[in-house]
Amino acid sequence: MIVVDRWFPSTRLCSTCGALAQKMPLDVREWTCPCGAVHDRDVNAARNILAAGLAVTACGDDVRPQRGTSRTGQSSAKQENPRATKGIPVL
Repeated sequence: MIVVDRWFPSTRLCSTCGALAQKMPLDVREWTCPCGAVHDRDVNAARNILAAGLAVTACGDDVRPQRGTSRTGQSSAKQENPRATKGIPVL
């Protein structure tokens, strides 16, 4: 399983050019990036989370440049390996 960090700015990161928008209140549901891309906040977040997960799956963490340190000091996403006993029935 891949878990994206809670503080990853998925709604404010332009999924087109990678620019990070300023903080915005939750009632802002659509925003326009300086590159011209118009984003629905939820769709944009979904695209960014998918891209982060695919990047970790393909290349490992830290494949995109960090835009700052997360509040927790952890990486943007982490991989959790399934248990070695997954699928083996418990007796």
